[in-house]
Amino acid sequence: MTSHTCRTAYLVSKYPDVSHTFILREVVALRDRGIAIDVASINSCPPVAKLTQQERDEAGRTFYVKQQGIPGVLRAAFSQLLHRPAGVFKGFACALKLGALEPRHTLRCLAYFAEALILAQWMHERDLHHLHVHFATPAATVALILSTVAPVSTSITVHGPDEFYDVSAYSLRQKVEAARFVLAISFFAQSQLMKLVPGGFWHKFEISRLGVDTSVFQPLAHEDQTKPFTILCVGRLVSTKGQRILIEAVSRLAHEGRNLHLVLVGDGPDRTDLERLVAVKGLAATVELTGSINQDHIQQYYRDADVFALASFAEGIPVVLMEAMAMQIPCVSTRINGIPELIDDGINGLLVAPSDVDGLAAALARLMDSPDLRAKLGVAARERVHKQYELAKSADHLAEIFRRRLGA
Repeated sequence: MTSHTCRTAYLVSKYPDVSHTFILREVVALRDRGIAIDVASINSCPPVAKLTQQERDEAGRTFYVKQQGIPGVLRAAFSQLLHRPAGVFKGFACALKLGALEPRHTLRCLAYFAEALILAQWMHERDLHHLHVHFATPAATVALILSTVAPVSTSITVHGPDEFYDVSAYSLRQKVEAARFVLAISFFAQSQLMKLVPGGFWHKFEISRLGVDTSVFQPLAHEDQTKPFTILCVGRLVSTKGQRILIEAVSRLAHEGRNLHLVLVGDGPDRTDLERLVAVKGLAATVELTGSINQDHIQQYYRDADVFALASFAEGIPVVLMEAMAMQIPCVSTRINGIPELIDDGINGLLVAPSDVDGLAAALARLMDSPDLRAKLGVAARERVHKQYELAKSADHLAEIFRRRLGA
């Protein structure tokens, strides 16, 4: 391990979290490369019982903003008013401006202002002068307000595509203009940022790909050839992930008499509706909903899978696709946003149109009927991840960006 030459704070909405384990991997990899990182999380982490040991250790060193409560807000407000009163009033004015005179939104922005005060105090106590945020969503709004309160610079990793659907509600342009630099996880994300701001701001943008450790996610031969053909989908149970479309496609294949098993790993607000759909389709013996699975156990589901399917309507570049591809599992996904940067249709996976039940069913049937195609796509998939989405290479590049951009 090298000596620390660069310091930054990270701000995440919830950390560590089962849905965003890639952030923890990134933080650990950057620390190994000499970047000193203190992490703050707006919300509390999941219950300890759901965390891996590494996640529990990380939770123990994370600063949780909302846990500070009203006393924390009052202490921070008093301290900031004492040391930088002008900054406090600028932050308050910024929150009101972001609220745009809409009562509910203004109340939210005032809550973000309170969180920004707490963060300002936390960073001051640790002599931290830069804050990096994952996702240009509410946590980035807190960072934007913070940058007006205290002498702190900010940067953002933009994933998309949610932020691009309502750039006004997310104050995306203001966040980009205020940031010292902005990282995009894909060329698609970068293009949307370029569309948003004048060319004079484009020098802030850098491509910083997410990655997976291919020494951890390794291919394994299937031992049980008699089990049903297993289709795996990993992701939050929300409408944008397209699990309903996947269930519909599997229903058609099952009614053709095909012996298959769909495993949906994840949890979320759509779970009840999905369970109801499974019952209506008569798929109780075919479709399994596991709930959330942490990193200590997720690989077993990958090992049991013959195909990985992600029928999303909106994505950045999903890390779960990278994990499956690294394990040489042939993948079927949708031709949207950044996914075609990861998967070349017919070369290292199959792509279908979003919401196309017939197309998805046909792609799955094609893979079921051709072991040779599955093997070919799987080998090419791992090669793509190893060349362009290897965690070590991504972390090296990101560490270089931080040092260069922060002058360390």
